[in-house]
Amino acid sequence: LIQASKTFNLNIRSQKFLFHLLNELLLITTPISSPTTRTLQTIVMDLIFLLIQRQTSQDIMTIEQQNEQFKFELAECSQNFRDQIIIINIIEALTDKSKHIPYPKQFIEQTYDILSENPKFTSDDFQKSNILFDTLADLQLIKLMNEHPSMDNSFNQFISDLLTESISNSTFYKNYPALLNIPVKFIQVRAKFFYQFNIFVEKILSLLDFSLLPNQKKRKLQWLEQSLIQTECASFIELPEVKFDTIKASINDNEGENTMFNQAFQQLHENAHILFRQKYERLWRAKYLEMHSTDQGGPYRDSITAICSDICSTRLPLFILCPNGQMNNGLNRDCWIPNVFPPDKPISNKFKKQYQFIGQLMGMAIRKKHYLNLKFPNLLWKQLIGEKLTMKDIETIDIQSIVIIKEMEINIEQNKLIDIDIDNDMNYLFSSVLSELRFDVISSSGQTYELIPGGQDIPVTTKNLIEYCTRYREYRLNEFHRQIEYIRQGLCSIIPSDFLTLFTADELEIAICGKGEIDVLLLKRNTIYSDQYNENSPHIQRFWTVLNEMFDEEQKKLFLIFVWGRSTLPREDKEFTTKFIIQTIFPNANHETDQMLPRAHTCFLILDLPEYSTIEIMYERLNYAITNCSSIDADGMMNDVLNPANLNDNTDLVEQLPTVITTLLEQNYPLI
Repeated sequence: LIQASKTFNLNIRSQKFLFHLLNELLLITTPISSPTTRTLQTIVMDLIFLLIQRQTSQDIMTIEQQNEQFKFELAECSQNFRDQIIIINIIEALTDKSKHIPYPKQFIEQTYDILSENPKFTSDDFQKSNILFDTLADLQLIKLMNEHPSMDNSFNQFISDLLTESISNSTFYKNYPALLNIPVKFIQVRAKFFYQFNIFVEKILSLLDFSLLPNQKKRKLQWLEQSLIQTECASFIELPEVKFDTIKASINDNEGENTMFNQAFQQLHENAHILFRQKYERLWRAKYLEMHSTDQGGPYRDSITAICSDICSTRLPLFILCPNGQMNNGLNRDCWIPNVFPPDKPISNKFKKQYQFIGQLMGMAIRKKHYLNLKFPNLLWKQLIGEKLTMKDIETIDIQSIVIIKEMEINIEQNKLIDIDIDNDMNYLFSSVLSELRFDVISSSGQTYELIPGGQDIPVTTKNLIEYCTRYREYRLNEFHRQIEYIRQGLCSIIPSDFLTLFTADELEIAICGKGEIDVLLLKRNTIYSDQYNENSPHIQRFWTVLNEMFDEEQKKLFLIFVWGRSTLPREDKEFTTKFIIQTIFPNANHETDQMLPRAHTCFLILDLPEYSTIEIMYERLNYAITNCSSIDADGMMNDVLNPANLNDNTDLVEQLPTVITTLLEQNYPLI
């Protein structure tokens, strides 16, 4: 009633009661476990906030209403509640499209105290940064703050690095193009704003009911992890065996029936909603027909890599290279988008289930942290979290489709300004655009579809031009809606759907695909060496130099496939359930060291590395191996998987012995 009616009001006694009740509730310092008490606190805070809003708009109240209004003094409220009001005011300023709402003065004043410095910025600087930053620039700055290594040390170090690195390193913002044209000073101001805002939010978390269980406060990743545990399924007695015919997969067909993806789909999709929610680290055993491989992890990971390779390829009819890639123009030229289907016809049940299966694979990646090498544009991730698409999103995959519509709309606005009779000046309006337009559209896959029934026979005129532009935009914004919705349905059968909305599009992509680039230093931190060798050994140093400095991203991914059967690394140290082992091997009577090739044991993430004499030979031999020797056909021959004589007292190696010994026993290898 208070919200809906300007005339409805509580009497002063009731207002005083609510004010004092709020203060009493906020004095509770222990976490509130009672749902009733928590609900009461939330309701009272909502009421007080509405009354304070009304108090700040006295100009629309009558004298009688003002006389009946209790004067709320924020200074008498708890600091937490005052901070909450400040946060609400900040959000209003952030979401104000006119950019006229100023930041709260108290927020800026507290920024000086929290940052423990004498910043040379003012409230005007905050306002100017607000004007310079749009949503995309904000998201890229947040991403930069999350990824920059100096944030692990101190925020002030990050602020300092922003100035020095952006001047000395021209590629500093290569992954954050929206920041390129914003002065460094205002990037620093905006970064300080987000840092301070995060502190404010953390301070008031105790007032907000974000917990899944009583007496728990969780950040969104913790909430998700807890939810994943709660929604795990009871394990099957035995992992299903998925048979892959790689010879068949090498034969192309128009429908993708032979692909590794389709072979996995046929054998897994009926129970995927249960299977992919199990506790097992691996969810199936990969059996490569006519190959001598025993799945102790390597074939399983290799099968997932092959499945992802099929998804983003022309071997399947589910995805196509985006128009920017087809025309070699604009952004995201290497991104794949859902294939296009006639908008007036249903998508076949088979394709629907295959899109859902891809979503289930995404859910598996989140649960098992086995990241998928998928190259999708931001618009797909946005729709998965329920975020509304804009024409800017379409432009990032199809820049040409936007040019015509933009030019026509600019012409319309110009004609309105100069008051030209465009009905009698058709040539003027279409001087720089197509003059043979009809109510149809060329899709991202190249087919032509009508925007309205009979549209191919309806010419675009000055009278229906606005309708044409509207329908054109509607088609572009919804071209992939059904396909991505099926993917989302599959994802939500593995991951609780409520938690998807907690993530940004970029965060969801990272949760499914991992980091975009191979972090060699992360791999190096999780590497152990056999025998007397260590990271300072000459040939080991040559190896890391080749991998980190001489290999490009594609070679690094090929290397991972070679040694581990997957093309992505875990995101952080704690996700490494298996350490990378570099085992030095020696020449035999028939081969010199520099003539030998490295060997890999994909089941155990082990690399057998000869002591190559030069960095050039190291590069040549490694590159040859990862390019030409990635088959896991010999995985089943474990006779030399690990030389026990090289173990000595290396405890890290010893910890992995049970897995190795199990495999050796399965192969009837004589351990003694």
